[in-house]
Amino acid sequence: MDLASLTTPCALVDRARVERNTSRMSERMRALGVRMRPHVKTHKCVEAARLQVRGHFGGITVSTLAEAAFFAAAGFRDITYAFPLAIPAIARAAAVARAVEHLHVLVDQDVVVTALEAYAAEHAAAAANPHAARFSVFLKLDCGYHRAGVDPASPDAVRLAERLARSPAIDFRGVLAHAGHSYDCRDADAIRTVARSERDVTVAFAERLRRRGIAAPEVSIGSTPTMSLATDLAGVTEVRPGNYVFYDAFQAAIGSCTLEDAAFSVLTTIVGQYPEQNKLIVDAGALALSKDPGATHVDPDCGFGVVFTADGSRQLQELHVASLSQEHGQVHGSRPLRFGDYPVGSRLRIVPNHSCLAAALYDRYHVVDAGRVIQEWRPTHGW
Repeated sequence: MDLASLTTPCALVDRARVERNTSRMSERMRALGVRMRPHVKTHKCVEAARLQVRGHFGGITVSTLAEAAFFAAAGFRDITYAFPLAIPAIARAAAVARAVEHLHVLVDQDVVVTALEAYAAEHAAAAANPHAARFSVFLKLDCGYHRAGVDPASPDAVRLAERLARSPAIDFRGVLAHAGHSYDCRDADAIRTVARSERDVTVAFAERLRRRGIAAPEVSIGSTPTMSLATDLAGVTEVRPGNYVFYDAFQAAIGSCTLEDAAFSVLTTIVGQYPEQNKLIVDAGALALSKDPGATHVDPDCGFGVVFTADGSRQLQELHVASLSQEHGQVHGSRPLRFGDYPVGSRLRIVPNHSCLAAALYDRYHVVDAGRVIQEWRPTHGW
């Protein structure tokens, strides 16, 4: 299929770049001596996940139980649900766990442990089997992001780990952290600093548990920025980067990658010229690109994506995605535009600020190789 035949806006995935991104990250992690449990939330599709796990043990990370069930049905047998487990979701998590070899969940609240134990006791009694509903659990650790997780400096964190380790309802897997604050960095050197801290904080806490006689077999970390640039992962057992499959304009802005690594883009059509405002209107609005503001701490005027020619071969630096409404994208000129270069009906390609959010807006990705559509990948949706 030719790109010209596609209805816009539509999602494009560059197959060669996905292959390169996944191979490079896999090779980096093997060289650093850790196994990959890649996150699949960026794309939510089976084909990309299979590329991510090549050469590793096959485990994956998901962000919703809908993703967990979808990938379990596709044959993935070892899944970490990397979102703090909600009490009403315990029964759903148990159902997914029965369909796979391993489903690992995250806990950072005592009350959730109480609920897990109550659920396990009830189902063990009903099945006359003390292990009928045993849960594999990671303790979620805050390594500096301050979004969720226990404070590693707090005595309460150790007490919760002790409770998990001695609970008859729980198989305590270890500690898990995510350096989301790496997205606040401005350059590669700053990311490397966060990567060292992510490793040091998490490994040190696991060692603290072990000194108290608490087994912590797994030390799981990893954001795309930190894993793209980390140079030493001593003490870490597994890593969970995800966005690196596609990368995006945000990652390029903070130094995790270059724009040549961005594998996800949105094909859009110019629907209007407005010379008096020095702007174009395209059919890719907020429901095509998302309204992620991008790396405004690096460039306050970064806009809502980076504009390329329709074939993706050349960045159009004079074009700036200045504003989005639901279906409209306003593309302004950074200098007086030559409107003859951008006729109504012609097309552009936009690399979004955040590929995870933009990709989630589409029911299919058109996989492109050498300018031709060679496949369609269908992601899952929902929670």
